[in-house]
Amino acid sequence: MRQSQLFTKTLKETPKDEESKNAQLLIRGGFIHKEMAGIYTFLPIGLRVLKNIENIIRKEMNSIGGQEILMPVLQPRFLWEKTGRWSKGIGKIMYKTLDTSGQELALGPTHEEILTNIISKHIKSYTDLPLYVYQIQAKFRKELRAKSGLLRCREFGMKDLYSFHTSEKDFKKYYEIVKKSYLKIFKRCGLKIIVTEASGAGFTKEYTHEFQVLSEDGEDSVIYCSRHHFAQNKEIAKLKKIGHCPVCKNSLKEGKSIEVGNIFPLGTKYSKDFNAHFIDQDGKKKLIIMGCYGIGSTRIMGAIAEVHYDNKGIIWPEEVAPFKLHLIPVEDSPQVRKAAEKLYRDLSSFAPKKMSYGGSTEASGVGGQRQKIEVLYDDRKGRRVGEKFAEADLIGIPYRIVVSERTLKRKSIEIKKRDEKKVQLVKIKQLSQFLND
Repeated sequence: MRQSQLFTKTLKETPKDEESKNAQLLIRGGFIHKEMAGIYTFLPIGLRVLKNIENIIRKEMNSIGGQEILMPVLQPRFLWEKTGRWSKGIGKIMYKTLDTSGQELALGPTHEEILTNIISKHIKSYTDLPLYVYQIQAKFRKELRAKSGLLRCREFGMKDLYSFHTSEKDFKKYYEIVKKSYLKIFKRCGLKIIVTEASGAGFTKEYTHEFQVLSEDGEDSVIYCSRHHFAQNKEIAKLKKIGHCPVCKNSLKEGKSIEVGNIFPLGTKYSKDFNAHFIDQDGKKKLIIMGCYGIGSTRIMGAIAEVHYDNKGIIWPEEVAPFKLHLIPVEDSPQVRKAAEKLYRDLSSFAPKKMSYGGSTEASGVGGQRQKIEVLYDDRKGRRVGEKFAEADLIGIPYRIVVSERTLKRKSIEIKKRDEKKVQLVKIKQLSQFLND
């Protein structure tokens, strides 16, 4: 993409009305625009990041048998009355309205009621189970204190996976599969995760699990073992003081954190409310056992900004970055312009043989087709070199490629990784090999 045509612009100053680091960085970098507290528009490069995150989630959900659906945002009151949640619990933070006939509706803060109602109509036999369905959808909640940027919004993106089973044994087996899948997702997004035990939230006496990212500005507090043998949300910790890990005896630590995902059993609570039964092999009628697995897609984006930055701006992990390369000509001479234009055309049509995904290497793209590299080309004229470099650092694209009269004399270009100080001089004819490596 040509930067001269890019809709959004960067800001020279940090927004004064933003308290959170992620909102400050994302607004300054031109990724999001604040409409009001807890409500943001995702601008072109911000939407690119969000779509990359969603595609990582989608690929992992599909790999563990998930089938994607899309449920409505508007939900009728009568479904919520079946579970008793219209006026209490999460119902207290729902946005509610009326349709033209006077029927009460709500903007969905979650989708258990909608989906269990659907399942009760479609699942009849043990042969229909297990079943795994998910959606990536906007959610709405009346947050009292929406001052944490993308970490606590009134409208936010969420991936919900729901699983339906004939037995506890089958549920627990899939629960562990999802846990491993979540760790892959967060690794690909560049997040170091602590899996913590958390409250059963009234659905189970057993612990559920949260996926936490350590951050000084996090809203949660976790107690954890640095060797990953033990971790608990401080809300449920029974330790009178921070001592030693009950597994390895290593010293425990306490830290602020950001919750980016959670998994927990729903048991038969919703199945009972909606009469969601199946007929087993013996002809007996039984309630469907359910599990729920959430990931905040917009919250992941905020968490990445909270932990991947320096004093110049965001440092995007490669798989979620809006572009992989930022091509910058530093002079407006015809020679440099001509070389930069050719490089832009060549790079935009180039597809590396391999791309790195979360520590492993696999072919990119769909159906065996290799994915082309996304390039942001700073073709703007009359801009100072320092200004271009400062904006590039603020946007945080993983690799910066610089073309100048000096580099062209050596038939080369300069390549610099956003998170490194080292600058490499690479021959133009060897660039494709460099990118493949």
